[in-house]
Formats: sequence, C-alpha cells, structure tokens
Amino acid sequence: MKTHRTASRSSQRGLSFFGLVFIGVIAVAVFAIGGQSVPIFLEYASAKKAIEKAKVEATVPGVRAAFDRAAAIDDITSIKGSDLEVTKRGDKVIVSFKYSREIPLAGPAYLVYRLEAQTN
Repeated sequence: MKTHRTASRSSQRGLSFFGLVFIGVIAVAVFAIGGQSVPIFLEYASAKKAIEKAKVEATVPGVRAAFDRAAAIDDITSIKGSDLEVTKRGDKVIVSFKYSREIPLAGPAYLVYRLEAQTN
C-alpha cells in the first residue's frame, strides 16, 4: 500500500538559492565593516585611558606630553596631544577630545564614526 503525499508549494519551507546568496552578501558586508570598525573602537578606548592618565599633570604642555607618551605606547594615531582640549574647573583638570574616522564602503559612500570623550 502506497501513501501518496501531495505537498503544495506554500507549505514548503527552506531557503532559496537567491535567498542564500543575499544572506551571504549581507554577512560578508557585516564582517567587512565590523573588521574595520573594531580597531577604531580599540583605539578610542586606548585614547580614553590615555587622557585619564594625562589629566594628573598640572600644566597644559604636561598633559599633552603625557598623552603623546601614552599614544606612542598604545599606538594611537588618530589624535595627538596638540588635538586635546585642556581646561580647568576649580582645581580639576578636564581633558577632552573630538575626532572622526571614516570607513569607505562603496563608491562615494562612507561610514563615519564621530568619537569624543572627556575626563571627569
């Protein structure tokens, strides 16, 4: 005795070839952008640590020199000590920075990260 099964196309499940290709392209794009973004965020975290270390200096040139020393050790290339904004509130030294980094995507399209940090 044979059982005859008829399945309609609407009840079938799965991924078509074009769907698989589309998901593959999206996955490659996410990994490519993520692979270029991770070093930017690691450098940003290093720069934040460097301004925290540099704020203990008493003078503006001292803060900038301390940041440049930390930048040389931690390979921070996006900003320099001369790019820092150093102010004083009462007896506290406040160090901040602002910069942007771009990742080229395709043609005229870029992904732009605007990064900023400030000590407390």
